[in-house]
Amino acid sequence: MTISSNAKRRIRLADKRGPDATRAKLLRAAGRMFAQRGFQATTVRDICSRAGANVALVNYYFGGKKGLYMAVLHQLMAQSAHLEEVRGALNRDASPEDILGSVIKARLRGLCPGVLADEQSRIMMHELAQPTPALTRVINDISRPIYEKLLELVGGIIGRRPHDEKTRLCVHSVMGQMIVYALARPFLVRLWPELKMTPAQLDTIAGHIADFSLAYLKQEGIRRRKAAEETGVPK
Repeated sequence: MTISSNAKRRIRLADKRGPDATRAKLLRAAGRMFAQRGFQATTVRDICSRAGANVALVNYYFGGKKGLYMAVLHQLMAQSAHLEEVRGALNRDASPEDILGSVIKARLRGLCPGVLADEQSRIMMHELAQPTPALTRVINDISRPIYEKLLELVGGIIGRRPHDEKTRLCVHSVMGQMIVYALARPFLVRLWPELKMTPAQLDTIAGHIADFSLAYLKQEGIRRRKAAEETGVPK
């Protein structure tokens, strides 16, 4: 995309007013537009019109629409998933069972009703319908490192290697219990009208998911150790 002299002047003016503020305005506007229409149906002009910014600024700050979409996904996943809290929980000096409970609680706190949680849910629904390459890159940057740590954590509880099929199945079961509240909320609230997703209620749900999951994981760990003792084969 070639930037005209007039556009360059507008960019310089925007930078003088505050490049961080201009970039943030574009991210906010893009998040709302992508959540409403999805990546394919949203244009750069739509976003800039909502942000009150020149279209050249998208290329200037993000390298184009794809770069802007990537930045929106990064921001939404990091903030609405309470990423720093999840990482902090994974790095706690505690038992694996306590760490898992803390991770689940930290993740569910990101589901409190609000703009970020709603935008993430809507964008993810668009991604399920029309996947884009951007999601894979964001998953590799943000989700995969946490996923690998969860494999190690759960593998330790059940006595299996991190990449063992059983370990993956267990981690996916824990993740699935959280994902249903993130993506199926419109469906769940019709089945359960009392579901308000308040912080207190989400903590209760997190506690249930942890107890429900650990009941199986601990039993699987015991079964695995007994089998190893009886066969003499290391677990």
